[in-house]
Amino acid sequence: MLEKLYTQPAVLHRHQHAPCREERERFLEHCERHGYKRSVLIRLENELIWIARKLPVDVERGVTLQQVKDTARGWRERGDIAGRPINSRRTRIRFIQAARSWFQFLGYWREPSRAVPFEPLIEDCRTWMEHERGFTPATIGRLSEYLAQFFCWYEQSGRSFREVCIKDIDRFLAFYGSKGNCRTSVRNMAMSLRIFFKYAGSKGWCSSSIACEIHGPRIFAQEQLPLGPTWQDVQRLIATTDTNRSSDIRAKAVMLLCAVYGFRASEVATLTLADIDWEQSLISVSRTKRRTRQTYPLLPAVGDAIIRYLREVRPRSSVRELFLALRAPCRPITRGAIGRLVQERMRALGINAPHTGPHSLRHACAAHLVVEGFSLKEIGDHLGHRSSAATMIYAKVDLPGLREVADFDLGGLS
Repeated sequence: MLEKLYTQPAVLHRHQHAPCREERERFLEHCERHGYKRSVLIRLENELIWIARKLPVDVERGVTLQQVKDTARGWRERGDIAGRPINSRRTRIRFIQAARSWFQFLGYWREPSRAVPFEPLIEDCRTWMEHERGFTPATIGRLSEYLAQFFCWYEQSGRSFREVCIKDIDRFLAFYGSKGNCRTSVRNMAMSLRIFFKYAGSKGWCSSSIACEIHGPRIFAQEQLPLGPTWQDVQRLIATTDTNRSSDIRAKAVMLLCAVYGFRASEVATLTLADIDWEQSLISVSRTKRRTRQTYPLLPAVGDAIIRYLREVRPRSSVRELFLALRAPCRPITRGAIGRLVQERMRALGINAPHTGPHSLRHACAAHLVVEGFSLKEIGDHLGHRSSAATMIYAKVDLPGLREVADFDLGGLS
């Protein structure tokens, strides 16, 4: 691998006889397979040599983030060609990322452990939620985070878990709300605690009556309006991607899927090349909440945007996911990256919507279908809703229809 990067004998000799040659070469080959350019590999190799010389690795104990940060300080202060210190924060961050990636690849990286009080109870409940209740990994992770927050708060009381009572739950929910969390967030926290304490009561860890006494704030059905932008704003947003920039070409395909089909960010992120049937002009998606697959006709505008992305932007890779990161390594785009992609573009346009993200495009899609005259049943099927109740909120946006009702002649009864 080093022979591909360096042609000058003296430079090649220096890299070949530096510490951890075999480990460095394995990692560089791994990076090359994931699309790293030669210039990036050379820069990375220079960083790896410094790390190998300055940071002896204890295979048993591994390497921590603090050790890497200390080494990064020396890397920054080593100076440039003229001996001047390098004070770039970006250079330091890049060095730390390179060290972390290398040690993770070798299996030497040790993440700092976050001690969560009563963690065995949470783990037991996680197993129950996965195997007995069939919750998705995302739901289990979210509930676990809620439980960790409660237990970190409860630990300060210095009491055992068996002594917990409903007054503790009420005080915690009040504390949680005072930290700026909205009523919906407090309700979600209460629901998570109710699930856990129902299980804890069945196991005899605490009183079995606690779960039924947990009440969050009342949230009235359909009390909010849909949170998406107007369809005119969506059209403006899509129009900004009509350029030759790689990021815009990918963004157009992503946002069309969210706005036209109402796909969730997680559903777009998990789309694969096999999900598109070009011969039949169909696209299939795994619906996250329904746990079923749903097939749609592939509209020409969406198909053209995806084809252009595949031809001009998507790197060659063995990864089967449709959307990949624009920079090496060639890894699937994440749900969070899709969220940032849409949010930044909406804010740059000054789009004034309660929420700015891919899910707001889903709301805009539903609202547009209401205006176009589709029934709530048809809209719910299009969005992949499990019940019509989830679609009822969009009835509020049919202002022309509401005006027709208001103008209806009541035959003198008014």
